[in-house]
Amino acid sequence: MNNHRQCSVTACSFEYSIPIGWGHCKAYSNWLHFINSILFYYQLALVQRLEYKEITHDTKKFRFGLPSSSHVLGLPIGQHVYLSAKVNGNLVIRAYTPVSSDEDQGYVDLVVKVYYKNTHPNYPDGGKMSQYLNDMKIGDNIDFRGPNGLLVYNGNGQFAIRPDKKSEPKVRKFRHVGMIAGGTGITPMLQLIRSITADPADNTRCSLIFANQTEKDILLRKELDEVHRNHPDKLNLWCTLDKPSEGWKYSKGFVDADMIKDHLPPPANDVLIVMCGPPPMIQYTCLPNLDKLGYKIENTFAY
Repeated sequence: MNNHRQCSVTACSFEYSIPIGWGHCKAYSNWLHFINSILFYYQLALVQRLEYKEITHDTKKFRFGLPSSSHVLGLPIGQHVYLSAKVNGNLVIRAYTPVSSDEDQGYVDLVVKVYYKNTHPNYPDGGKMSQYLNDMKIGDNIDFRGPNGLLVYNGNGQFAIRPDKKSEPKVRKFRHVGMIAGGTGITPMLQLIRSITADPADNTRCSLIFANQTEKDILLRKELDEVHRNHPDKLNLWCTLDKPSEGWKYSKGFVDADMIKDHLPPPANDVLIVMCGPPPMIQYTCLPNLDKLGYKIENTFAY
């Protein structure tokens, strides 16, 4: 199961080679973990599209089967997986954070916003990977690779964060985690929130600002509302919309300094702010406003 070979990958205009081969599973607390190393990949089959029902008007949940019904993904909290596929003869690689957890045996769920052709003037071809997933038939395979990422949550407020892939992680403990998510950037936040709220011994608090275009774009709203309802002492939830409907009770517009000040914990050494969303949102909205309010760069992390 360790027959490695070299695979050339082109990403961000740079080509590099990575060893790939079949991963293996190992027993851990009576569970079989699927992910073993970032160097390994597995082909997983699409087994369900949840009766083809769309979660929002342009987002779907895809379920892929693990090697057996007793397998769990074993993905560290804070990490993501890469999916790769040949699309029109070109290798396409995208990162996704599963919305399933190790409580779910035998499968992994991904929630994906499908960017269709001719729906956005700046992207007439649509999303290559999202459309590929949308066109997959039940039983079709796709390559999974992972885990990957610069942040790992070890539980009880303890985070291991690397500034870059070559650096060793720095382990720190935080009392309160502020979160800013835009669109599908909610998936790593939900992963972290679920891990914290599922552990009665974990007293870490979470405060989330979730930004979307319209109310119908709010991804995983049911899941977020359920966690908030069951754990109001651990999760503060706030939303903002660019185009709210009549009667909307939350904020309107982009995430600004006042919104951060009102709904996230104030700057402190034991406060971490994590962000995930469109790059312009992070670069031009989140980071400048966090700096303006006095948050230290070492206390912020962008996925």
